[in-house]
Amino acid sequence: MTTTVSQELLPTGQPLDAARAEGERTYALDRAHVFHSWSAQEQITPMTILASEGSYVWDGAGNRMLDFSSQLVNTNIGHQHPKVVAAIQDQAAKLCTIAPQYANDARSEAARLIAERTPGDLNKVFFTNGGADANEHAVRMARLHTGRYKVLSRYRSYHGGTDTAINLTGDPRRWPNDYGNSGVVHFHGPFLYRSQFHSENDQQETERALEHLDQLIRLEGPNSIAAIVLESVPGTAGIMVPPPGYMAGVREICDRYGIVFIADEVMSGFGRTGKWFAIDHFGVVPDLITFAKGVNSGYVPLGGVAISEKIAATFANRPYPGGLTYSGHPLATAAAVATITAMEDERIVENAARIGSEILGPGLRGLADRHPSIGEVRGLGVFWAIELVADRATKEPLAPYGASSPAMNEVIAACKASGLLPFANFNRLHAVPPCTVTEAEVREGLAILDSVLAIADAHRNS
Repeated sequence: MTTTVSQELLPTGQPLDAARAEGERTYALDRAHVFHSWSAQEQITPMTILASEGSYVWDGAGNRMLDFSSQLVNTNIGHQHPKVVAAIQDQAAKLCTIAPQYANDARSEAARLIAERTPGDLNKVFFTNGGADANEHAVRMARLHTGRYKVLSRYRSYHGGTDTAINLTGDPRRWPNDYGNSGVVHFHGPFLYRSQFHSENDQQETERALEHLDQLIRLEGPNSIAAIVLESVPGTAGIMVPPPGYMAGVREICDRYGIVFIADEVMSGFGRTGKWFAIDHFGVVPDLITFAKGVNSGYVPLGGVAISEKIAATFANRPYPGGLTYSGHPLATAAAVATITAMEDERIVENAARIGSEILGPGLRGLADRHPSIGEVRGLGVFWAIELVADRATKEPLAPYGASSPAMNEVIAACKASGLLPFANFNRLHAVPPCTVTEAEVREGLAILDSVLAIADAHRNS
């Protein structure tokens, strides 16, 4: 396997030799001074990125790589979209920053565009710096609205790295940060492939998962629970699309007990699943929606909470006790306006839906037919997971829960050596290219996966 080396000029017009030299200095300074998240600092060799464009990035050696990760599943409109870059430049020339107590046109227009696309009556928007603090504020709103404290969230979930958000999280990153005093109670959500309920089909999984949730609420005390927080489609934890009826059942449970339903759309929102919000696949209106990432493809940090009329009314004459210096920052919201407008004008959400149903989904299922190391593929739009196993019959994962393995490390290294930048977590590869990805680019990625999965096949139990 060989890497694909770019032309002698990067998309920026910079000569490749000069960029490589700059990249070497960048790497040296990174290792000397940068403290990386989620990492043992002496055990990492971070990839240097010299440039990006569309569905591709260029590494420190100048190799062009197909970005099947969308970075952290956020570059929904691809890299360096010219309309968004221009909007940031124009806004910088006009009004770089202003305190959040003042109205500004970029924030007002971004709020309007977001409210037009949220379901139901979620017509107010509180802007944050990212997804974690969006979830922090959504929980705060729910607690103040209900006068209750406990919050329920599922195992196999991720909601952010700040204090409340990491305690909401249902994956191993929570463990070192969880002292059992956050008011968060976890439950099992539906995941038929690794069912906690011994289900044989989607209907059983829905019924049994809802029964489990209802029983947990009754045992914890319904009057003590402020909110249920669910990723509409869990992302980092495995892209587990809820089975039919589950989200509607959660909505009914919340209504029955007066619990606020928070849909976390930080990763699944803004076109990723082939709809503006993943919750739209299920015909359900939550009380709060949290968002970030795809709202402006991560070009400038931005997140937020979309708020229903009922919860907004709680703070009509009662001050909301929260805020951020950079709430609704003009550069970030100008990028959001340009992103949403481009997505509408260029039918990017529709492209994600078509690519998923016609190219990416069928292509991944074809790989599963050819590679016995694939236990399951699942997803929507350009949001797919490939579950790698050492044994299809027992579903033994190719890497243990919460860790990697030599086999997975080989697969990931082979992807990169072949010119594919993957998103990987535990025993899974995620196929999550930009929503702008072309049919040809998807086929390029599928061909690379087809080649490297032979490595995973070789690590199956004999």
